[in-house]
Amino acid sequence: MRKEATSDNQQTETPTAATEPQNLAPMPHDENLWLEDIHGDKQMGWVKDQNAKTIARFQDDLFDSIAGDIRTALDSEGKIPMVAKRGDHYFNFWRDSTNPKGMWRRTTWDSYVSDSPEWEVLIDLDELGAAEATPWVWAGASVRRSDNSRALVSLSPDGGDAHRVREFDLVTKTFVDGGFDLPSAKTRFAWLDDDTIIVATDTGEDSLTTSSYPRQARVLRRGQAIAEAPIVAEVPHDHVAIFVGSDVGAAGTDSTDRAFAIDAIDFFNMQFSFIDLDAVVDESGPVSIVASAWENNWTVVDVPTDVEVGFERDFVLFRPQSEWSHENFSVSAGGLAVADIAEVKAGTIAPTVIFTPDEHSALQSWTWTRDYLILELLADVQSQLVVLNPNDNFSSSSLPGVPANHMVGLGAVDKHDDASANDYWLVSTGFLTPSTLSYGSLEPSNDYSVPVVIKSAPALFPSDGLCVEQHFATSEDGTKIPYFQIADSELVLDGRNPTLLDGYGGFEVSRTPGYTPVIGIGWLGRTTTGTWQDPASQQTVTATEAPIPAGRRGVYVLANIRGGGEYGPRWHTSAMRENRMRAYEDYAAVARDLIERGVTSAQSLACAGGSNGGLLVGNMLTQHPELFGAISCGVPLLDMRRYTKLSAGYSWKAKYGDPDVAEDWAFIQKFSPYHLLEDGTDYPPVLFWTATSDDRVGPVQARKMAARMQNRGIDDVWFFEDTEGGHSAASDNRQAAFTRALSYRFLWNSLTGE
Repeated sequence: MRKEATSDNQQTETPTAATEPQNLAPMPHDENLWLEDIHGDKQMGWVKDQNAKTIARFQDDLFDSIAGDIRTALDSEGKIPMVAKRGDHYFNFWRDSTNPKGMWRRTTWDSYVSDSPEWEVLIDLDELGAAEATPWVWAGASVRRSDNSRALVSLSPDGGDAHRVREFDLVTKTFVDGGFDLPSAKTRFAWLDDDTIIVATDTGEDSLTTSSYPRQARVLRRGQAIAEAPIVAEVPHDHVAIFVGSDVGAAGTDSTDRAFAIDAIDFFNMQFSFIDLDAVVDESGPVSIVASAWENNWTVVDVPTDVEVGFERDFVLFRPQSEWSHENFSVSAGGLAVADIAEVKAGTIAPTVIFTPDEHSALQSWTWTRDYLILELLADVQSQLVVLNPNDNFSSSSLPGVPANHMVGLGAVDKHDDASANDYWLVSTGFLTPSTLSYGSLEPSNDYSVPVVIKSAPALFPSDGLCVEQHFATSEDGTKIPYFQIADSELVLDGRNPTLLDGYGGFEVSRTPGYTPVIGIGWLGRTTTGTWQDPASQQTVTATEAPIPAGRRGVYVLANIRGGGEYGPRWHTSAMRENRMRAYEDYAAVARDLIERGVTSAQSLACAGGSNGGLLVGNMLTQHPELFGAISCGVPLLDMRRYTKLSAGYSWKAKYGDPDVAEDWAFIQKFSPYHLLEDGTDYPPVLFWTATSDDRVGPVQARKMAARMQNRGIDDVWFFEDTEGGHSAASDNRQAAFTRALSYRFLWNSLTGE
């Protein structure tokens, strides 16, 4: 297939006989193709007109109050400043009302654990943006391990996935003159030594995959032009991307420094390779930048491509997406096994199984300290932590202290530092419980052998009288679907409570309990007044027949539908491609369960989702309009016939299918909202929101869906597009507060009339 550029982020495709499928699916008529020119004057004029109508309708005093309260919460000085330890310092990125773009800063341990830490500001993004006339958005930093004196800092010019990478001196607190400086792209990189990095980036023609990600890995020396850096690994154009990484400077161990290259064949299949850096070191000491030195030294990990591989010193972990069986071993889907790296090099992998899930549990992630492996599990969407000891045949013990209906996150403090080699951070959060940060250690003699709370976030919305419950709905095929309900403890089950249903159901992402002030302020903290807005006059009046009686608090529901990772790979893979409809059946089942239980009614039930969740609620709009009173659809996929031709959509073919193939389009069209609209159907009010700078899904599909509905005379179709913010549709707290307040104001008004 040959690509021909037309205008910003728009491409047409010219079939070639060698690559086009013979059973090509027909392309339906699309009257809104013109909206795919993202930055065109006519298109941006359409966006401007749509934004003006939406803001005029919903930006009232109540909107301003909600947006102001959300902004105050996001800017709260009481938020926990999460840190990463590097050397003697603890680094944090922070946004508040004074620094809306944020600042990268650091402090010491004694200062951090005090009530009023003293921070040393390294980069003030507001000042930098003003000086360089670019509204830089923070995208992360990687500190050089050898001496912690340099960092590679990633900054996005608009909040999109593409970012510029610049070298920063942590001693002088300035960008390094003549240091590493990579133009804005979807770049991945890792330090190899003081003067060398491995990098995958956009170097011009032929360097990107069809999915818009880098396909070549290069080794770059300080002062060298990126185009002159040798290519040391590459993947085909039709693969998703090449990812790179390194394990360098593992203090206190005799482990070999290594570099990694990962061929992302599709979104769920990868081929892992690694190279021992001592095999590619120049006589003078630095890592070689001669391609031939690398060519024959890569070791390919010979396992099925759906096996996730993790490296830690001389241990290699394996987590298969499907059962991985061999004559000498068997690892369940979602299980975890370990082997020595010597076995991998020799091609004689016979791993030892160290975790096997059951029908209620799933491995979510793992964390290494220097001497221990900690597993983070979910059991019916409840957190569990298990500690494994590699020095005792991976014997296990539980890490206690995880409360019910809460979620914990765990991270190693600094396994490179002898003093904190086996210490960990532990974050605990719940729907109604503000987050706490604890410090713990797996060293029995350590002062933190019992975790100690060192930071607590304040309550940022009123939660008195609210309670959390977990329920299970039954989907069409009999599968039990868990969901959390947060509501008044004295909830009246008469079907007249304003209820917001949330969910995602994709890419093995688990939606878990967490304290979210934005939801608390925008929904849970709201109470109906018993007044309503007359649709004709837009006047607010009091009426005994208001849609919802006075005094009803907002109900929030989180559905753990298939396609996500709440029950591991089986939960995820059961709602892919031709089985994708199961995710939508699960979500509709939760909606029906809420109605049948008397929590709400179709007129009083809203749903909201973003990205893949936008596709989810887009299918509720077109497949189940009778179940909902309002829908908020953010940064969504909606046109599933052309999604592979827009932004990074090509990378998701393994998830949804290839719409160019007739056999795939036969099932994809059943969940393509853009093609499911029907004349004469009574659709609920809907708000589409997106961002011009979203370079992952892009704004095009939301634009076209809103235009098609409006052009067909469908009422209550609203659209808003921010220019900045990327896929999150927010590059700072002001934008985040505005967009979220707009969504909540629209939903509340649509359900209650207030």
